Amino acid sequence: MNEHYPFVNPPLPYAYDALEPYIDTQTMYIHHDRQLQRYVVELNTILRDHPELQNWSLEELISNPNALPEDIRQPILNYGGGVYNHILYFNGMTNPMERSQADALYPVIIRDFGSIENFFNEFKRMALSVFGSGYAWLVVNPEGKLSFMTTPNQDTPLLYGFCVIAGIDVWEHAYFLKRYNDRAAYIEDWFHVINWKEADRRYKQCMGIEEEQDETE
Repeated sequence: MNEHYPFVNPPLPYAYDALEPYIDTQTMYIHHDRQLQRYVVELNTILRDHPELQNWSLEELISNPNALPEDIRQPILNYGGGVYNHILYFNGMTNPMERSQADALYPVIIRDFGSIENFFNEFKRMALSVFGSGYAWLVVNPEGKLSFMTTPNQDTPLLYGFCVIAGIDVWEHAYFLKRYNDRAAYIEDWFHVINWKEADRRYKQCMGIEEEQDETE
């Protein structure tokens, strides 16, 4: 993530058309270059007049609401959360031909959900349960187990002490051009482009598991 103010909109880690046919190219352009860019600009505009916050990381800004000035607290949570959530969402997808297995995460999914089918069905149910705009997340709870949660608008699991592994944006701007109001079809599409390597990396990070070095390095 960005270190601190001024924050930037990082480029996608893949081409705009890399997720076709599941996530369409035009949606990726609009979602990344306009929607996320707007959140970045608005967050920087808020922080411009608050030098005392300009060395805070994105995670610090959205994890410590009580430490923020009251008059800008909610706008920072809105736009800072929007930046954090979108970067995590975009990084959490990949070209379906390049997906890899999650060596650490997979057995834990089986342990905590019983089967991959149960995992996907419950994740879909949670994502469909979001009323209006928001996200569904796979997180590690304080007890070290996997669980699902939803957040409204641009709230993040960080506010509630959860470590994030993966998340799906279920705001309509994420799927309306391709799927109109059919959120269920979009969720099914998203399952095809989950970046399991990134999810596995984030799980290891949540659990304090050191990554093995690549033997070719």
